[in-house]
Amino acid sequence: MINVTIWNEGRHEKESESVAAVYPKGIHNCIADFLGTDEELNVRTAVLDDPDNGLPDDVLNSTDVLLWWGHMAHECVPDELVEKVYNRVMCGMGFIALHSAHFSKPFKRLMGTTCSLKWRDGDRERLWCINPSHPIAKGVPESFDIPVEEMYGERFDIPAPDETVFIGWFKGGEVFRSGNCWYRGLGKVFYFQPGHEENPTYYIPEVQKIIHNAVYWAAPEKIVGEIECPWVEAPEKHYDGPNK
Repeated sequence: MINVTIWNEGRHEKESESVAAVYPKGIHNCIADFLGTDEELNVRTAVLDDPDNGLPDDVLNSTDVLLWWGHMAHECVPDELVEKVYNRVMCGMGFIALHSAHFSKPFKRLMGTTCSLKWRDGDRERLWCINPSHPIAKGVPESFDIPVEEMYGERFDIPAPDETVFIGWFKGGEVFRSGNCWYRGLGKVFYFQPGHEENPTYYIPEVQKIIHNAVYWAAPEKIVGEIECPWVEAPEKHYDGPNK
């Protein structure tokens, strides 16, 4: 059983009628609905305005794979929580950043770069699978079209991915590294570009398949404790002098 937590700001759905019309139960619950059909996944959701920003220690520490969708309230995420997420990834938790989560605090912390990019309003996107042997590409066609998606274009200021699985091409001519993988400490990170809040992207079967595959790819065999994890510093020990 893989414990999956889907974290979403949940602000757009409250403040925009157009977004609420597309995702009446919220982006997080849309994703939970299709992931939840897999009996091997234990799926729960969290939003920014929940107590402890939806990720109290007991939830975060029992999460194998964390999906993150954010946009308009990145700065509302406490730095303390960002460090907890970062340390969990270093110790083995999988992290999947969706669409505008490229600019989220946890993703930027994991990347160590600005993660900036070009963007403009919606356009037709064709997503090309350039690494068909990758586990995230299993069962995904060579290419498929997304009728309307927010254009993200290069240059995307990220460290060179360990693996790039998908490249997006837009009708306006732009291209973008749309599906990228990194290894951080003992954890795995996947960034997936499609998923603008005003477009029904998460209802597209191929998009759902990619996210489902990514959960299995990112899931750890084991998450070690922070003390045992070589990429997380142990708490500073206080020295009181020799025993008497």
